[in-house]
Amino acid sequence: MGVGRVIIGTAAQRNPELVQEACRKFPGRIVVGIDAKNGMVAVQGWAEVTGVTAIDLAKKFEGFGVAAIVYTDINRDGMMQGPNIEATKALAEAIDIPVIASGGVSTLRDLENLMAVETAGISGAITGKAIYSGAIDLSEAVALTKRGVAC
Repeated sequence: MGVGRVIIGTAAQRNPELVQEACRKFPGRIVVGIDAKNGMVAVQGWAEVTGVTAIDLAKKFEGFGVAAIVYTDINRDGMMQGPNIEATKALAEAIDIPVIASGGVSTLRDLENLMAVETAGISGAITGKAIYSGAIDLSEAVALTKRGVAC
């Protein structure tokens, strides 16, 4: 059985060299999780908000070989309010690493809105509560992403 991808969160903020070394040892398999509140990185299970912006932290990982950044707006996570499209897009445009949107994705329309800005560098989305609650039908979401958004 092969190793999938590994997500590094708080440790990435505290020790970027760990990310760099992990990327060297496991090329294409390291994902950095960046959780943010009002654009500022939150660590330790969201208990501590740092003085570092999500964009500044993400820029530290350029050139390391990070496969993707999972960006979670913690004000939206689990709230079923829709993702923070503006902040996710701004992060994706600021770096050369693919960004996976997380936090608040709760409808097919949310997925369409993310797909509409995909060219900014948004390569995917994570949803949890919406699947479990039935707000998003997984088969419909998969079909939507396969056919794209009709503009």
